[in-house]
Amino acid sequence: MNDFWILLTAALVACSCSLLGCFLVLRRMAMIGDAISHSVLPGIVIAFLLSGSRDSFFMMLGASVIGLVTVFLIQLFQQSGVQSDASIGVVFTALFSVGVVLVSVFTRQVDLDLDCVLYGEIIRVPWDTITWAGIDIGPKAVWSLGLVLLLSLTVLGLFYKQFKLCSFDPAMAAAVGIPVALFHYLLMGLVSVTTVASFESVGAILVVGMLVVPAATAYLLTERLGVMIVYSMGIGVLSSTGGYYISVWLDASIAGCMITAAGVLFVVALLFSPTHGVVWRKLKQRQDVLAAGQAG
Repeated sequence: MNDFWILLTAALVACSCSLLGCFLVLRRMAMIGDAISHSVLPGIVIAFLLSGSRDSFFMMLGASVIGLVTVFLIQLFQQSGVQSDASIGVVFTALFSVGVVLVSVFTRQVDLDLDCVLYGEIIRVPWDTITWAGIDIGPKAVWSLGLVLLLSLTVLGLFYKQFKLCSFDPAMAAAVGIPVALFHYLLMGLVSVTTVASFESVGAILVVGMLVVPAATAYLLTERLGVMIVYSMGIGVLSSTGGYYISVWLDASIAGCMITAAGVLFVVALLFSPTHGVVWRKLKQRQDVLAAGQAG
């Protein structure tokens, strides 16, 4: 059962992150996912200091607020003339550093250390369970990640057309009356909540991998958003499952092996994708050259 709970948790993390990652990749905002996953750290610490509890609800609330603050500051700096990559780098490194300082100063006697926050430990998931009416109903991480995935699926399902149009053509979306800014911040809020819910299983740094790599891989395999989402979630589950068994075989970091497996799948797609693959493009170019030579 321990393997089952670990794999289920990994699959939920992969699905939650890759689902939102598709929209981040399409919007060319992959690094904002990186920024949010790091900058929410001070929100987590402040929520803990104010509530005195490590309850997931307070953690998610604090992280969501700081995540939206991160997006607001990045856009504010961009509108002030700072380059996009520079504004992202300044905001997320500054906020992340503040979080590291808060952790080291105010939480020395609490199990909120940097290793826990940055790297996570999915192998502990089966032992952190929830009891309801005297019955053990399963790991806490499974329930929290399941609810977060359900929330993302519900919001994106209800406003799929709006999110899709805002991702491909925000100018047209604004022209037809869609509140582009509202859906932008709504997406960023979902990214913040998902990031925090994934902390206990894979940690802040590796969340970036699940947010970007499966979606980027799926982007190479299709040009339809619906298919891209399905591919992305499937690739995320495949990489997390394969990475787990690789970590058992190598006796290595579980989360690290999961992202490594995702990276391998990305390289395979980059080389052999029917439409964007490097190998197929080279073969087609060679065939074109041969055909031109024969025609001449």
